[in-house]
Amino acid sequence: MDTKRIRKGGLPFVPNLRDYDEMRRQFTWQQIAGELDWFDEEHINIAHIAVDAHLKTDRRTKKALIWEGKKGEVEEYTFEDLARLSNRFANVLVEQAGVVKGDRVFFFLDRVPEIFIGILGTLKAGGVIGPLFCAFGPEAVKDRMADAGAKVLVTSPGLKKRIAGILPDLPALEKVILVHRGREAEPSEDLSYEEAMAGASEVFEIVRTHGEDHAIMHYTSGTTGKPKGAVHVHAAVQGHFATARYVLDLGQDDVYWCTADPGWVTGTSYGMFGPWSNGVTQVVYEGGFSASRWYGFLEKWKVTVWYTAPTAIRMLMKSGDELPGKFDFASLRYMCSVGEPLNPEAVVWGDRIFGKPFHDNWWQTETGSIMIANYPVQDVKPGSMGRPFPGIEAGIVDDEFRELPAGQEGHLALRPGWPSMFRTYWQKDDLYASLFKEGWYISGDKAKMDEEGYFWFVGRADDVINTAGHLVGPFEVESVLIEHPAVAEAGVIGKPDPIAMEVIKAFVSLKEGIEPSDELRLDIKKFVMKRLAAAATPREIDFLPSLPKTRSGKIMRRLLKARELGLPLGDTSTLEDD
Repeated sequence: MDTKRIRKGGLPFVPNLRDYDEMRRQFTWQQIAGELDWFDEEHINIAHIAVDAHLKTDRRTKKALIWEGKKGEVEEYTFEDLARLSNRFANVLVEQAGVVKGDRVFFFLDRVPEIFIGILGTLKAGGVIGPLFCAFGPEAVKDRMADAGAKVLVTSPGLKKRIAGILPDLPALEKVILVHRGREAEPSEDLSYEEAMAGASEVFEIVRTHGEDHAIMHYTSGTTGKPKGAVHVHAAVQGHFATARYVLDLGQDDVYWCTADPGWVTGTSYGMFGPWSNGVTQVVYEGGFSASRWYGFLEKWKVTVWYTAPTAIRMLMKSGDELPGKFDFASLRYMCSVGEPLNPEAVVWGDRIFGKPFHDNWWQTETGSIMIANYPVQDVKPGSMGRPFPGIEAGIVDDEFRELPAGQEGHLALRPGWPSMFRTYWQKDDLYASLFKEGWYISGDKAKMDEEGYFWFVGRADDVINTAGHLVGPFEVESVLIEHPAVAEAGVIGKPDPIAMEVIKAFVSLKEGIEPSDELRLDIKKFVMKRLAAAATPREIDFLPSLPKTRSGKIMRRLLKARELGLPLGDTSTLEDD
């Protein structure tokens, strides 16, 4: 097989498109906006586009969500079901939680139907959704909810118990809604989701939100501070709708599976809004990763389009080539990947095992929707991010933000103005403004472009760690490490890993009188896991007498990483004297 190029795959949703250049020529954002059901020229609501607009069509009784639980239980919801239930939840928020337009409603739930219903209902009520990854620990939840001034939290009794200690530190929080899912509700001052929904009306007049009204707040980690809330608006649904059609190749007859958790941006943009705005049936699996269960899920539900992550693909590869041969993937016609660069071997493996390649694509929490992709109407170059989406201008720029020619590495940049672009970092307008230079949005990634316009990822321009598709800020982990009673200083880096792309490695100096030990190492890991999440817990911890610092006291992660990987140390002129 020629690993430099793999044939076109998939069946284009728009049948008259035959190649990439034709797709770009025909595409306009005006045409996309014209296909959506706006209230008027300026007012649009994501939940209306995703669900209620279909009630005017023959998709009214079409299955929108097929959910399979950890124990194999199945629940099915039509677009009409989701419309009625989200109306009820919108009434619960307005009448029993006092939510008004612009209030932040956060979701800390497992991957259960209530999170989809709740998010749609919140958007209908004019609220701003704040999805949280269900594996977060209390400190991670507190940082995000406190920064956002969240008014309502929707969670479960078990997850609430995990974070109970930080709730008094959230002065803006007025109401907790508990989802019990069949378990008996204990007496509580919190609002029972089931009881509230039972008494709520199925009739709700959707708040006619402006296209520029805030709708979604996803937090992304940085290197020098707390997580940042990237804010998106209701007009972003144009990007979700268009990319689900042209990149994910979704059509009316598809059964679609996105493996991303709703707590991450992929889980909302492409686990809710993209497929549903296109009227597509999607299946959701509540359980965690298992090669045999995932293969069985693809077979059982006759999935046609599959969107997953490189780490998951590499884990499937690790399970061997014999296992997939026990399953029938005849329905599967198109596969995509996102979250981190997909190595060429994984693309070739997919073509060998499934008879079709994985189509990698690139975007960020900040971009809101896919920006660069491998499309069904073009050949795949294994290892490449692909080419820019129609309506998107991408470039490689130097440190002075001048565009570079093909073949040269530089900063991956985009011309601002696409509908799903984030509008600010919550209460961090100066930081937001700093990302826009000389008419470009500077992504923070390094890349290069070849002569055919395909982009190739090189690395992060900052220290953010991409571990199994989860972006983790070193500062956030370091802040928790030094809260441990034995730790004096901490430095965190990403260490290359063949499965997870990077794993977190911590370098720790201990307080005087405390001796290193394996028991202490394990205790520190458990300490971090309880406060952040498993994904943010260091895989490795090294104890050092002291950490390299600048004369101003800043820990030099660059030196830690260079020493770990045996790389040149570079300029050490700012290093403090020993």
